[in-house]
Order: sequence, then structure tokens, then C-alpha cells
Amino acid sequence: MKTIKTVGVCGAGTMGSGIAQVFAQHGFSVVLFELNEAVLQQAQKGIEKNLSIAVEKGKLTETEKQKTLSGITFTADLNQVKADLIIEAIVENMAIKQNLFADLVAINTTETILTSNTSSLAITAIAKGISQPGRIAGLHFFNPAHLMKLVEVIKGASTDEETIETLKALCITIGKTPVLCQDSPGFIVNRVARHYYVESLKILEENACKMQNIDELLESAGFKMGPFKLMDTIGNDINFAVTSSMYQAFHQEAKFRPSRIQQQKVDAGHLGKKTGKGFYDYSA
Repeated sequence: MKTIKTVGVCGAGTMGSGIAQVFAQHGFSVVLFELNEAVLQQAQKGIEKNLSIAVEKGKLTETEKQKTLSGITFTADLNQVKADLIIEAIVENMAIKQNLFADLVAINTTETILTSNTSSLAITAIAKGISQPGRIAGLHFFNPAHLMKLVEVIKGASTDEETIETLKALCITIGKTPVLCQDSPGFIVNRVARHYYVESLKILEENACKMQNIDELLESAGFKMGPFKLMDTIGNDINFAVTSSMYQAFHQEAKFRPSRIQQQKVDAGHLGKKTGKGFYDYSA
């Protein structure tokens, strides 16, 4: 197995910042890259807030908080993203991801492991044209990354066993539970959970029930969060993109059809908690 001491995270949105926090809390030297300076600043504030909450709850000391913050370098310069392991957590767009991976390969050594936090795009396709594709894999965290234990470790067609074993061991080191997945649409969780969202949206489209009632019903059945609350937490743009990706991957299978209602939310910029409005209003 390879030794991982430094970690680069590309994308400082909700997922990227959470992933960076997790590694920094466990003593890794982390570089968090984001082109948008405003998003980068927000990520820094968000990480500090998460750590402060942990201190208040007695799960972290003030010293540990400061050590974690000092372990993260925030940058808008991709040339600084040189590490033993790099995790991409940017927009769910194949071409953009492939271009980023090509840029990362150019500035890193052949020993660097390159991973994607994609929810549904094929790891094999992301790795296409990249030298040493055996070092490319999926490393899919769940929101919020600093709290959720599960991580999907995805093996592409060319991913070698050393890469997989290194990533599985690394997940355990940072307190996560790794689950090995083959490279298939939606992997495990998103394939199983997709209908939690899609069927709930169909019920809403048909005016069979109000979204509040759907959320209440499913929460009463044991789910920690109803589908509409969860979509607002994830981000309707991200959730819609994953559904659309899986719809195409399954050759327009009707059961994966994206919702017109959710598309309207995305078009209107009502993305959920991060914009103050989604299916619910968070502006108050």
C-alpha cells in the first residue's frame, strides 16, 4: 500500500470543504482548491463553524480546532494542488472533470492517487486518456462529510488493487467505513436511494399529496430526513444532476426520469439551504 501524508481537495463547496476538514482533523496536510474566491472564503468560515460546534459539544478541544485549521491551505491556484492523494469534488460534468484530471496529472508525480467524489459518473470514463489509470478511483463521501461514516470506494475498469487497498485503509484511518463498489451507474447508495427522491417527486407532480406530508410520513417510517428536506440539504442542482446522469446511464429508463418540478427549482435558483430557498424557505 502507498503512504498518504498529503491530501489535495478540488472544489470547496459543501462536500469538498467537509472532506478537507475530515482529513485535517486526522493530522493530514491538506490543500483545498477553489477558483471562486467567495466560495473559498465561505468554505473557511464553514469549516471553522463546524469545528467550533464540535468544541462546544466537547468532541474537540480548542487546541485541536486550531491545529485542524492550520493544517488546511486554502488556494485558488491549481499549481499548489500537489499531494499524495487528490480528491475531486467539483460539478457533475464529465468533460470538466476530465480536463481537471488532465491538469492534475501534469503537475503531480506518477505516484499520486487521483480520485473523484462523483455521485454517479463512471470512474472508467473519467480516467480515459490519463496515464497510469491504475491510480484512479472513486472516493464518494456523503453529506455532511465531516459527520457521515460511509464512503464508497469505487473501482474503475483499470484501477489497480494497490490503489483500492490504500484507499480502504485510509478511510478507516479517518474514522470512516469503506464499502467497495464496482463502476456502475449510481454505485450502491445513489442507485438504491434514487427512487426515494424520484417517487416522492412523482407523487408531488400528481398532486396526490403535499410535500410536507410526504416528508412527515417517511420520517415517521424511520427515515431521519424526508426526501424534500434531504434534497434541499444536498442541493437541488446536485440532486437533479445525479438523477439526470443516471437517467442517461440507464438509457432513459422511465423509473429514473428527472422531475419537472425539481428542474424548475434549479432554473429558478432555488437550490435549497445554500441559497436560502428550495422546496422549503430558509430565509427566516
